[in-house]
Amino acid sequence: MNATPPAPPLDGATVLNDVESFHRRFNVFPTEAAYVAVTLWDAHAHLVECFETTPRIAFLSPEPGSGKSRALEIVELLTPRPVSTVSASANALYRLVDSAAGLPTVLFDEVDTIFGPKAGADEALRGFLNAGYRRIGGALRCVGEGSNQNAQVFGSYCAVAMAGLGSLPDTVLTRSVIIRMRKRAPNERVEPYRQRIHEKQGHELRDQLAAWADTVRDQVADAWPEMPDGVTDRPADVWEPLLAVADAAGGDWPARARTACLELISAAHDNDEASLGVRLLTDLRDRVFCGADRVPTAVVLEGLLAMDDGPWGDLDDKPINSRTLARLLAQYVTPANKPIKPRGIRTPSGFPKGYYAEDLTDAWTRYCPPPPEESATSATSATPQVSRVESVADSPTAIRHTSAESATPLFPVAG
Repeated sequence: MNATPPAPPLDGATVLNDVESFHRRFNVFPTEAAYVAVTLWDAHAHLVECFETTPRIAFLSPEPGSGKSRALEIVELLTPRPVSTVSASANALYRLVDSAAGLPTVLFDEVDTIFGPKAGADEALRGFLNAGYRRIGGALRCVGEGSNQNAQVFGSYCAVAMAGLGSLPDTVLTRSVIIRMRKRAPNERVEPYRQRIHEKQGHELRDQLAAWADTVRDQVADAWPEMPDGVTDRPADVWEPLLAVADAAGGDWPARARTACLELISAAHDNDEASLGVRLLTDLRDRVFCGADRVPTAVVLEGLLAMDDGPWGDLDDKPINSRTLARLLAQYVTPANKPIKPRGIRTPSGFPKGYYAEDLTDAWTRYCPPPPEESATSATSATPQVSRVESVADSPTAIRHTSAESATPLFPVAG
């Protein structure tokens, strides 16, 4: 009697192709890069113990009904030990990660409720999501009863997928692959998802992924994938596991993965909202100072408040004032490594407080995007307000611009 021939070895590229096709049946992602990233993320969840970091994947959209929850449902079918939740305590998650069953794949729907303006009680949950991105993350807790307590470290390292409305805090975004979902257009069709029918199909693919992952575990654990040009620091940490999976799979996946890496990193930067401090520095450089060497505080505030597209008229339900301005700028330092603070500006009519360009130059260089090619002409919207010096404390104290083409002060201020 002939023995049954051994099954041929699993081809990683074929397995990933099948996983990608499964996603395409039920999801319309915004770009081809998104399909690549999600497929690689599913596979990396089966190999998470091999990596130093595990990127979060976040399905975000501005409106409901954009396919975020469906994306999580499909990910749930394809990943190991999935735990879906819309509400969980940090302590429960720490204990889940430390259980003997193995590392879970945590799937958070409606994650915007955790990070919303009224979610202060969930600070510990945010800590879990941030710390668990890197293998060394964890939480120190006291366990026991009464006076008989001991300190114990609970691990938090595990794969996490999220879905929610709007955006997420920078600390989470920078640890995540961002998929910005959108409503399907009338001509975009997907197959209706029926759990009783499709769960079995998804689990069969999950088992294939798991079997293939076992064959490349040692290879992936020792891998140092080559990064695309310009991908360094945190983005490199995020994408290293996904690129390692793509390299192990072979076929066209290494090239597709690196193309997706560059595209999604660029898209994430395009959608980043600059922090309030960076926005302030940039507005000061491009729309208030405009080449002037010093500007009184009153004129700075007038210029900021006149920007219809700026946040300065409504910071915590009130306009920016000199105290808030000083607090925001004090986070940054001068070239002499001292906090940026208002200083006296000598004028013929007095000695008002204001800010010097020389104090701001280092922060402008380090934090702001490159200036427009013609920064003076970009100041047109701010010019009329800065020029109306009669409306601020004593007209001689204001630095005035002659026109949109010239940022030369009309009034020479003594040093």
